[in-house]
Amino acid sequence: MAGKQMQYVIIGASAAGMAAAEAIRKLDSQGSIIVLSEEQDMPYFRPMLPFMISGKKKFPEMILIGQGPYQGANIDVRINSRVEALNTAGQKVYIKNGEELPYDKLLIATGSLPNIPSDIGGLESEGVFVLRTIADARAITHRAETVRHAVMLGGGLLNLKAAFALLERGLDVTLIVKSPDVLSKLMEPDDTVLIRNALNKAGMKLMTGSSVTRILSDSTGVIGVLLDNGGEIPCQMVCIGKGIRANIEFLDKSGILVDQGVVVDKFTRSNIQNVFAAGDVAVTFDQITGERIVTGLWTNAAEMGNCAGRNMAGRPSIYSGTFGILNATQVADEPFVSMGIVHTKGADYETHIAATPKTYRKLVFTPDGTRLVGALFIGDISKAGLYRYIIRERMTIKDIKSEIVNHRLHYGHFLR
Repeated sequence: MAGKQMQYVIIGASAAGMAAAEAIRKLDSQGSIIVLSEEQDMPYFRPMLPFMISGKKKFPEMILIGQGPYQGANIDVRINSRVEALNTAGQKVYIKNGEELPYDKLLIATGSLPNIPSDIGGLESEGVFVLRTIADARAITHRAETVRHAVMLGGGLLNLKAAFALLERGLDVTLIVKSPDVLSKLMEPDDTVLIRNALNKAGMKLMTGSSVTRILSDSTGVIGVLLDNGGEIPCQMVCIGKGIRANIEFLDKSGILVDQGVVVDKFTRSNIQNVFAAGDVAVTFDQITGERIVTGLWTNAAEMGNCAGRNMAGRPSIYSGTFGILNATQVADEPFVSMGIVHTKGADYETHIAATPKTYRKLVFTPDGTRLVGALFIGDISKAGLYRYIIRERMTIKDIKSEIVNHRLHYGHFLR
């Protein structure tokens, strides 16, 4: 077998898949690398989708190959290649067009699918969307050209960004959230005052503690939504952002161990020899709690994909896990960073909060106060990277705790 040219097959051409392909190519200049994508377009930066809706970006500006680490040299990316099944015993991938593709090493990087609530009627109406792919973004943009009012279901980050993109296009936007507040996975209701102010200032209508039971339509498509309290809101389009689930349906009968996603070890290997997984489709673990989690962040997916690629190419690399929560972004004009454990209600964590009219800071320590395990910054996100390092490295903080709490931390504290 010495000198045999390896055939690497990667299912999925987003953050994890493309990062893995680049990592493999750096370590193996001879092997064949085939990346399979079910989409009709070449790989692109998925976090930019809302900018396409707002008109700030066009597709050529979103293309991934040729940007940063994604050079695509001697990597065979095949679009419109949906994988329907695997034969892990025979090491073959079955593609929708009938092609069988053999592999020596396989990476599952199929990402996630949107959660579509089954208890909402009228989901098949014209003008109902999810935002996951560039095709979705194009369809939303096309509909937005001829309508006045959009209703967004779900207060997660991507749905909020899509909502703001539609606001920027001049539409009226109503955001309907079942939970008591927006961004409920990234912060608690008491933490959201500045975010809510930013939403109000931007002109978004927000309804919390409400849900939609039916989408109303006629021959033109969506004409409104029916609320659980019996009320109606007229609108001409609905966008659903109710979370994600791992894209694993094609793994039935493959023998690959699945529990919410593909279960992998610290080397990103599945239970089947020569099969690896990375990104949203993989079950990894939270660095702080040790719990098994599926993460939906581009940066985590790229980091995990890079690690998987190195392992596939024979360079053993341990993936150290991720934060269950780690988001650095902004809503309207309000930047925020949420990381680690930020939900403390009913728990015994030591919590320090500092709030001003323009900033909010929440620091969460272990119950005995000896370790920082979470942080939330809104408005002023300077130094957030230092706090992330302390959390990730599980640092002993006894000598610098007062500097952490009073936001006087600087790089000099790490030289001790």
